[in-house]
Amino acid sequence: MRWAHITVIAIFVAATLIFALQNFQIVTVAFLGLRFSAPLALWVVVIYLLGMATGGSTWALMRWAVRGPKPPVENKGA
Repeated sequence: MRWAHITVIAIFVAATLIFALQNFQIVTVAFLGLRFSAPLALWVVVIYLLGMATGGSTWALMRWAVRGPKPPVENKGA
């Protein structure tokens, strides 16, 4: 099973590198009246990282909402 995971990760990395190498054209993104220009591959990386940050936080919040807060830890030695 470990080799299957490594293979999937290697395929994902290869596809990402191919995409980045083929998409160096500059694109402009407008947001809240601001305009930003950067290569398309850079925008994909930035959006991916923002998704990782917000997705992890959202997942943690959903787990907390379902399970409830953790009970306080008792100090049995003091």
